Amino acid sequence: MLKKGFPDDFLWGASTSAYQVEGAALSHGKKASQQDIINKDNYEKRGFATAEIASDHYHHFKEDVALMKEMGFTAYRFSIAWSRVFPDGTGEVNEEGIQFYRDLIDELLIHGIEPIVTLYHYDLPWALVEKYHGWLSREVVKDFEYYAAYIIEEFKDKVKYWTTINEQSIIVQFWTQKCFIPRELQSNHQLRYQINHHMNLAHAIACRLVHEKVPGGLVGAAIGYAPVYPLTSKPEDVMAAQNAHDLHNGYYLDIYFKGIYTESAMIYLESKGLAPDIEPGDMELIKEGYSDFLALNYYSSECAKACLKEEELRFAGVNWTGVKGAMDGHEHQPGFFQMCPNPMLDTTDWDWAIDPTGLEYLLRDISMRYNKPLMITENGLGAYDTLTEDGKVHDSYRINYLRDHVRSIKKSMDFGAKVLAYCPWSAIDLLSTSNGVKKRYGFVYVDRTDDDPKECTRIRKDSFFWYKKLIESKGEDLE
Repeated sequence: MLKKGFPDDFLWGASTSAYQVEGAALSHGKKASQQDIINKDNYEKRGFATAEIASDHYHHFKEDVALMKEMGFTAYRFSIAWSRVFPDGTGEVNEEGIQFYRDLIDELLIHGIEPIVTLYHYDLPWALVEKYHGWLSREVVKDFEYYAAYIIEEFKDKVKYWTTINEQSIIVQFWTQKCFIPRELQSNHQLRYQINHHMNLAHAIACRLVHEKVPGGLVGAAIGYAPVYPLTSKPEDVMAAQNAHDLHNGYYLDIYFKGIYTESAMIYLESKGLAPDIEPGDMELIKEGYSDFLALNYYSSECAKACLKEEELRFAGVNWTGVKGAMDGHEHQPGFFQMCPNPMLDTTDWDWAIDPTGLEYLLRDISMRYNKPLMITENGLGAYDTLTEDGKVHDSYRINYLRDHVRSIKKSMDFGAKVLAYCPWSAIDLLSTSNGVKKRYGFVYVDRTDDDPKECTRIRKDSFFWYKKLIESKGEDLE
């Protein structure tokens, strides 16, 4: 029997990440992260804003939490900046940095908002990149454990829900945007999967720490996930979609819930010389660090077709301009699959397919495969927002996008998926990893441009008021 509305204990909120929203990137005791360096390079090359100020959440967090409370949030998913707490990656803690997170978490709890903490969201301390090339070295796993153990111990009595590493699958695809990779190493694609293996070890250690330290704590990864459809019903395209699923999705989820690498994906990677080096004891550690739930970052679905063995290996392209059709190519895995546009779907200005049904599909599919609780920790529409002369932002396109995705979540739950939370991207406007601040996602407009941070004034968009009504109605008032 289909139920009306969402459960009373369903968590409604939104998400951000530290380097994309906080600012104060090189002050208050914090030192640079690799994202501070990468975004500085993006500013010089493409004019996108740096992370130096971002949305200045560091100085506006009480105002931002008050806006979350006004919307009715019962959860807020955010990340902790490793280099704000340990500026050199390890060593002495930066007391001013950890105090910021104490104050933020306390402010959330005062307002009845459940903190969902992400330990790592792309922003590795730059000191560790300089020391040993960051995630390219196994040394980072030991340093991550040092950092994670401190954070989990610090907040074990205040944070129930933990996510470990954000979007390992996206890091593999877009490794030079999410990690600092020396130019001379960028042609060695095996290193993409080696980085991912090191992250799997770090993820497992963080899971084990939460289970050991946090009474009643629950932990899982936040994965960037897209279901893969075949371009046609030709058998070779259907097999290509299966292959793409195994390498893009199963390869990560099987680690989190089964403690193994998907066999078909590993066989392919080994045949191409791309498989990670695995040391004795690694897989035992991975199995020990089991996940309690899966956090999903969903924006779009993907489409695959057969790929000839003679094709050249290439990874996903990027649309840097925000002009439809400007994406610079699609992934080719020779003899396995190649990605392509889905002719049945419209896209955003950045060439991401808009597919609410894809969210219903993946929630049903993952529930069937793994039988674990799920939560949505990112879902949103990146768009050009216009601030009118009277200080309004009419973002009906965002409301339509979110409404359709909330409907899909409810449909999946009606058919058995256990979904704990909906935390779309993003609570307020912030710095897009690849496209600066002009690509906006938030319920709250932050008045700044890529070139001019202004005062970062907060302005409620139309979607702010729509989401407030949705939460008040427990998901029933979608209009």
